[in-house]
Amino acid sequence: MVMDRRSFLACGCAVLATPAIAQGTAWADVADAARSLDQCRAILVRHSGLTVLSEVFRGPNINRPVPIKSVSKTFVAALTGAALDRKELPSLDATVGQTAPRLIPRDADPRVADITIKNLITMQAGLERTSGTNYGPWVNSRDWVADALSRPFVAEPGSRMLYSTGSFHVLGAILSEVSGQSLLDLARQRLGDPLGFEIPAWTRDPQGRYLGGNEMALTLEAMARFGEMYRRNGRYLGAQVLSADWVERSMQRRTRSAFSGLNYGYGWFLGQGAGVNYALARGYGGQIICVAPDVALTAVITSDPTRPARSGGHFGDLQRLIARQILPLAQQQMG
Repeated sequence: MVMDRRSFLACGCAVLATPAIAQGTAWADVADAARSLDQCRAILVRHSGLTVLSEVFRGPNINRPVPIKSVSKTFVAALTGAALDRKELPSLDATVGQTAPRLIPRDADPRVADITIKNLITMQAGLERTSGTNYGPWVNSRDWVADALSRPFVAEPGSRMLYSTGSFHVLGAILSEVSGQSLLDLARQRLGDPLGFEIPAWTRDPQGRYLGGNEMALTLEAMARFGEMYRRNGRYLGAQVLSADWVERSMQRRTRSAFSGLNYGYGWFLGQGAGVNYALARGYGGQIICVAPDVALTAVITSDPTRPARSGGHFGDLQRLIARQILPLAQQQMG
């Protein structure tokens, strides 16, 4: 029997509506540890393709899309890979001036035209950040792309990581320019459709461009499927969603975060726990997709999106949960 997209999604929702899963005492212990963190709302763990843990502790039910905050950046990074796969972008060395010159404001520093796609996706553009204390004034500006590109250079492009949602918003705008489609349409066609999940519309800037790098909302299942696709070298249910080459390149160190100390690839933070390498998509408040291909693991965690999650606080607690319990257990159960 051929199942159409609507039937497939309905079937997926029915599966998600089943009671919480925690297979085995060890995974139940992981659930207990996550539940003890008062900011943590839900966890879903897939090991070797099987759901071994799925539980909501507090907050919205498991079928409801929840804010993923800056995990959105990892989705924009994936769409960058999709644009490269389709030759819409010639390479990561292509510049803003070459790919989307009309986005550059007239009063911008002439060097802005030479910022590369690679500079943007690694947040090494060198421009003053739009995140942190600068975020509010940035999103209250009349043109978010122009504002981000008009900021002064505080570092040489490519020299160091300056965490900035503005870099990813510019990147998202470039993806729209080279494809002729909105970021929402790209996300739905190139990620949501092949992975079998819905992507609700999210925040747009004053020019109508969807925010690149924040404010997307997804279900835990959608996040898990995205993570599983990366874990499987870009494949999902037999379809090659992203090229294996892009996935491999994404999870190689390109720079380092001055805040967390973690290395950073193309949209993924990179760490190690229990001798196992892992990649993290990370969002404000403690939203996480963790992928560890060597132990066949994808773990998704959502948390209260209104409270900060710093490395010395909730995010540190989540890192320890991953490094000290989840990864060792997955490693133990391999083979």
